[in-house]
Amino acid sequence: MFAKKTVKDADVRGKRVLVRVDFNVPLSEGAVADDTRVRAALPTLRYLIDHGARVIILSHLGRPKGEQDPQFSLRPVRRVLQRLLGRNVLFVDDIVGREAREAVERMVDGEILMLENVRFHPGEKTNDPGFAAQLASLGDLYVNDAFGAAHRAHASTAGLAGHLPAYAGLLLAREVETLSGMLADPERPFVAILGGSKVSDKFGVIERLLDVVDTLVIGGGMCFTLLVAKGVDVGRSLVEQEWVEPAKAMLDAAKAKGVDLLLPVDFVAATDIVDDADTRVVGREEIPPDMMGLDIGPTSVELFKEAIASARTIFWNGPMGVFEMKPFEAGTREVAVAVGRNSRAVSVIGGGDSVAALKKFGLEERVTFVSTGGGASMKLLEGASLPGLDVLLDR
Repeated sequence: MFAKKTVKDADVRGKRVLVRVDFNVPLSEGAVADDTRVRAALPTLRYLIDHGARVIILSHLGRPKGEQDPQFSLRPVRRVLQRLLGRNVLFVDDIVGREAREAVERMVDGEILMLENVRFHPGEKTNDPGFAAQLASLGDLYVNDAFGAAHRAHASTAGLAGHLPAYAGLLLAREVETLSGMLADPERPFVAILGGSKVSDKFGVIERLLDVVDTLVIGGGMCFTLLVAKGVDVGRSLVEQEWVEPAKAMLDAAKAKGVDLLLPVDFVAATDIVDDADTRVVGREEIPPDMMGLDIGPTSVELFKEAIASARTIFWNGPMGVFEMKPFEAGTREVAVAVGRNSRAVSVIGGGDSVAALKKFGLEERVTFVSTGGGASMKLLEGASLPGLDVLLDR
């Protein structure tokens, strides 16, 4: 059971409820390019509206430097939220100033107000106590539904909870329950697939997964550090030399724990990472000195697909190659298709580029659960503390 109190445990009618959401969405020419994170927040927002709360939305967007920056305004997100909710969403170009305070004072039950990007204030990222107190003065209750930012100890994700009764939103609760439950009681075989560029980013997750998975599939740029640890010459492929020795220990741990660790046996290689690259499929011990592996090869695809097809629990985080470019997308596409085809398995996608890949190939509806927080999901899985979760009220 989820260990924290959720919004459903609070009496919200007539209350000013500060809701921290994760509307850090991609923008293109001033419009929201992907509304996934906005849709993910709808259950909590609708619950609050339906129960007569006065909803005040807090979010960040992008990386402004603690000051007003029009390119990171939340106004385009407000337009999307209005469309999805089918109702008016108030907006102010302010966070804790007079305009924000007066807008909150005018609110009535069931209304929703979005404040401007909290990172426009320098006190947000530093978790400034004064800024947190100013935010808290706008509300009666605090709800954190921003799982994607829960690993950040910022004013709106952690500091606020020191001033107001603090509850989890429905999305945050579902994210934590799903990811934690996957580790605690998976249906077997449990197959985890990890990709992406750096093994250093996921070493803690790998160590935790080795205690629970039956098969660990590793592709992407991170696999080359492991191959070097096995004595393979990988040409100009990405290698984190300082992680080679830890990788050797990790390989030994997998063997000792009886985990079937699958690494690619062939690659799509090229000399340059470009859209019109001249590619060659090579065995993993045959990468030319002037080339680099940029996607898993066809034999690796079949090997990985066989493991995925046998699974009853699947966790996937990270692409198999530079999937944004046509010459290097096949491995990630085929893994995504294989995960989507295994309808008998519980399939959990750990955010980040894996979600982008699912969307690119039109497969997001074929999996069981898609996390909205790449970094937060990795921190949770490796057993690290999530400041935005720890500060909430316990059951």
